[in-house]
Amino acid sequence: MLEKTTRMNYLLDFYQALLTPKQRSYMEMYYLEDYSLGEISEEANVSRQAVYDNIKRTEAMLESYEEKLHLYEKFEQRMKIIQQIESYISDIEDDKLHQYMNQLKDLD
Repeated sequence: MLEKTTRMNYLLDFYQALLTPKQRSYMEMYYLEDYSLGEISEEANVSRQAVYDNIKRTEAMLESYEEKLHLYEKFEQRMKIIQQIESYISDIEDDKLHQYMNQLKDLD
């Protein structure tokens, strides 16, 4: 469950601009703020089932966006390469190289 939550949080970060305000709100409450379905339904004044359906549809949409755009996949690949480079240059005393590395990390 933690892995799914982490994935959904990243997908939400990458694709939230493509969601409606209601979808974004439900996903943020559920995944970021750890609200229960019941708490979200009370807050939004809708049924628990409506919240559940909206979240499931939004999850599917986020996964669909990722299948097409691969933003999260590319982010993970970049982070792995950055870690490999950091490991490789850790013993090198080149301030400029470390500065470039920090700039690269700050992009994400």
